[in-house]
Amino acid sequence: MHSNSRFITSNQTGIHDQLHDLLKRRAGSDYQKPIASSSRIAFDIAVTAWNNSNTLDLIIDAGCGVGLSTRRLALQNPNHFIIGIDQSSDRLSRQIDWSGDVPDNFITVRADLVDFWRLLHEAAIYPSHHYLLYPNPWPKKHHLSRRWHAHPIFPTVLALGGQIECRSNWKTYVDEFATAVTTLTGVTAQCENYQPTSELLTPFEEKYLASGHALWRCQLTLPATEHF
Repeated sequence: MHSNSRFITSNQTGIHDQLHDLLKRRAGSDYQKPIASSSRIAFDIAVTAWNNSNTLDLIIDAGCGVGLSTRRLALQNPNHFIIGIDQSSDRLSRQIDWSGDVPDNFITVRADLVDFWRLLHEAAIYPSHHYLLYPNPWPKKHHLSRRWHAHPIFPTVLALGGQIECRSNWKTYVDEFATAVTTLTGVTAQCENYQPTSELLTPFEEKYLASGHALWRCQLTLPATEHF
């Protein structure tokens, strides 16, 4: 695969100098924005599909894009049910170049991730694995609060527990993600260089590797809890 994906450029050097203060404001707080009815419908559809499956453990593919990662996770984890969530109906409706049988242990739904995470927590549904694969890095310094680890929802994401993994081709994003996890939970988290040894999960992962980008990830396991 040939690609020419541009490297991320930013006016920020290293971990944002306001991240720690922002996280102190996030800790122990509840995000109060009303949950959209469309997100509740998508949540009910996804949970019903999971309940109707023959699987017990749940994997969340947050920001699944076209859903290729969701399908690949379903193949790699036949004893789990995978829910892929994305806010874009255009991405979810795109045709996927796929060979072989389509696994039946997954569903993709269109919903606001912030809503979906809160609905999972309200329902006390705790995934065994939770993937945030190549989220929008929002690399401009003044966009800090748009990154997931700096968003008011992040303590709720961590409270869902399980094995959480974030991947990015921007090391600063993963450094900040790990810092946020440690600050909010007290659990040591680290950024590490990621060298895939099995099938690539997302089109972005394929594109970045083909363009010569380094990949980075933070991976850790947390207990489910009421608050972080």
